[in-house]
Amino acid sequence: MKRIVQLALAMLALTLVTVCLARPGPGDVPPDYLGRDRNGHDLHVSDLRGKVVIVTFWATWCGYCMKELPVLAALQKMKGSNDLAVVGVSHNDDLEAFKKARHNWRSLDVILTYDAKDHLISKPYGVNTIPHMVIIGRDGRIDDVYVGYDESMLDQILAEVDELLKQPAPQAPAAAAP
Repeated sequence: MKRIVQLALAMLALTLVTVCLARPGPGDVPPDYLGRDRNGHDLHVSDLRGKVVIVTFWATWCGYCMKELPVLAALQKMKGSNDLAVVGVSHNDDLEAFKKARHNWRSLDVILTYDAKDHLISKPYGVNTIPHMVIIGRDGRIDDVYVGYDESMLDQILAEVDELLKQPAPQAPAAAAP
């Protein structure tokens, strides 16, 4: 009996570790919380429903990330904020370095948030390395996840975003009749 209990506990522990390490992927509903915006307001994926959302995890010490954010900001500017939202989540970065970068990029049309040392934002997304990008369709579900990518993937990413932008926004639920 004792052996069966030990085996059951071991299997439960293994299952929990697997679930905790799982990274949301295509078709999944993404974790909702994205941090606080420049004005201190909480930002949630659910607030952006109906838009294509690009969530990119970056840091000031990541050379590629520092090139990527201005490119994503140009995409945001070109496509407009009615249909697209780019959210850059500073991950594994010093708060002061993040504040300086946010100040220097204050003219960029992206939302920048900071993931504190508790990794409240990145942990549910399964972020272990950067760059890490999650593209969410208008339906609020993850379309694709890119991890450890570089400039060679940019055309593919932009084509995917264009395809998602062509899809109609989901209709709001009809109000119940009185």
